Amino acid sequence: MTKISRLTTALLLTLIATASHSEPTESFSKAKKLLMSNVYFDHRVTIYCAAKFNSNKVITLPRGYESSKYKKRARRVEWEHIVPAENFGRTFTEWREGDAKCVNKHGKPYKGRRCANKANKEYRQMQSDLYNLSPAIGAVNALRSNYNFTMLSGEKSDFGSCQMKVAKRKAEPPLRARGRIARTYLYMEQKYPRYNMSKSQRKLMLAWDKLHPVNNWECTRADRIKNIQGNSNQILSARCN
Repeated sequence: MTKISRLTTALLLTLIATASHSEPTESFSKAKKLLMSNVYFDHRVTIYCAAKFNSNKVITLPRGYESSKYKKRARRVEWEHIVPAENFGRTFTEWREGDAKCVNKHGKPYKGRRCANKANKEYRQMQSDLYNLSPAIGAVNALRSNYNFTMLSGEKSDFGSCQMKVAKRKAEPPLRARGRIARTYLYMEQKYPRYNMSKSQRKLMLAWDKLHPVNNWECTRADRIKNIQGNSNQILSARCN
């Protein structure tokens, strides 16, 4: 997509957004539907393996893809939190300790993600932030789990031709995804003061950001999300102009 066509698309989306007030969603389920219908409608490609998927969320696996793990999830799209929900979730008291609102029908208290989602609006907005969600092969999403990204020297791909590596509770993404991942981490840290990367994680993300510049799709995606969600991604705004 050329810069002119991207700007034209952004203008049309702005007009649509003006008619229907843009605001952050607090529903993860709604966020996934918005991404399918309003963002990825003409670019149905997964972030890690570049696998194509259709409107029914059925994936066509790329040539050479292979994995013995999570086979039932290999043919479906799942929406991956690039910054894992647990990473920012544990900064919420409701996640760590529970809340008076978090009691099941048997009177038993609970905590964790379920409680944070029930009792804290900021958490709901963070877990549903469209900038932090990308389509992934379900099996890849499952194996990545909530692990942070790093470089895994000497490790082999866990998915054949898709160079996604997972080992030692860490993950190394393919080259094609590193820039987008980095800018997502930088965005989440800038947008939400309660989330902070470690020094080593930030250093890696800054390096990936520099080594793997934005492309047209990343900027188009940001334009579309801005018109749905209502806030600019300042990390991408600085790099797409």
